[in-house]
Amino acid sequence: MLVDTSAAPLSTIGTPWLWAATVLVLLGLLAVDFAITRRPHAVRMREAVGWTVFYLALPVAFGFFVWWRFGGTPAVEFFTGYVVEKSLSVDNLFVFMLLLAAFAVPAQLAQRVLLYGIVGALVLRAVFIAAGAAVLQTGTWAFLLFGGVLLITAAKVLRDAMRGGQHAIDIDKMRSVRLLRRFMPVTDEYHGSRLTVRRAGVRALTPMALVVAAVFMTDVVFAVDSVPAVYGVTEDPYLVFATNAFALLGLRALYFVLHNALSSLRYLNHGLALILAFIGVKLVLHWAHGVWPALPEVPTVLSLAVIIGVLLTVTLASLAANRRDARVLAAAARDDVGSATEAPALRR
Repeated sequence: MLVDTSAAPLSTIGTPWLWAATVLVLLGLLAVDFAITRRPHAVRMREAVGWTVFYLALPVAFGFFVWWRFGGTPAVEFFTGYVVEKSLSVDNLFVFMLLLAAFAVPAQLAQRVLLYGIVGALVLRAVFIAAGAAVLQTGTWAFLLFGGVLLITAAKVLRDAMRGGQHAIDIDKMRSVRLLRRFMPVTDEYHGSRLTVRRAGVRALTPMALVVAAVFMTDVVFAVDSVPAVYGVTEDPYLVFATNAFALLGLRALYFVLHNALSSLRYLNHGLALILAFIGVKLVLHWAHGVWPALPEVPTVLSLAVIIGVLLTVTLASLAANRRDARVLAAAARDDVGSATEAPALRR
């Protein structure tokens, strides 16, 4: 028996007015962020925590608005997609941390670099979300494609995690950096937040331009992973965009809150690999359900529970491993001190 695998038009809660309001609020928040970073300064913990709390409260309020206005199903889909995107964005932050260190970005310029990265990520996510919606309109085979992409990505993330991950970046080997250096000269020092300066009558790039280009290239890679992941939670393009926007907006402040903690989450990539693999299997099952209706699908509520459970597990496991290593180091230090005090006594 032949089964029709063509996709029905994607249902969405995104009315034109809701889209317009969302975009206006997003642009307003970005304008505030640019105003804050216009005067370069090192970010204090109090400032970072305040903005982080604000950007965490926004999606919670929006989720309850969706629940009140459109019902529980889209609200649960939004919260699930947001948790997925926020967990993936923490991995973004780890890469941003490596890039800022590799390019020796001054502390007072770090938040401007992060803001450029967030804007680039938002633009790329919007493009990928529109492309994803167009692909889903062509038939349910798109879910099989997205599921395959996530499973391959999960395998790669897990492989890198088992090997210890990437702990250094060689900027001289980055294609974006080599390409820019080929076309324009680059100054040796930063000139505030400026991307170009005129030197001896010649327009030259600053290191700021190189690090921004490198951040944009990482945005492309993360967009390829994150958009299929959230489409595995909801097929609503508006909710997909909203989850990405809310997850990305608070990254600038969250970076400074988690800067010291990021390296402590040693099992984060293991957890992300499991989450991506789970959503990949969910997408494949969704496609298979369209072909063989007797096959089960994974409920969104179960997806939310699994994702939160994985994140809690890897966080607790990381903290336990860190405490274990600290006890081992403390014991080794005590042994060294004991050996040092025993040696003079033996000589006497």
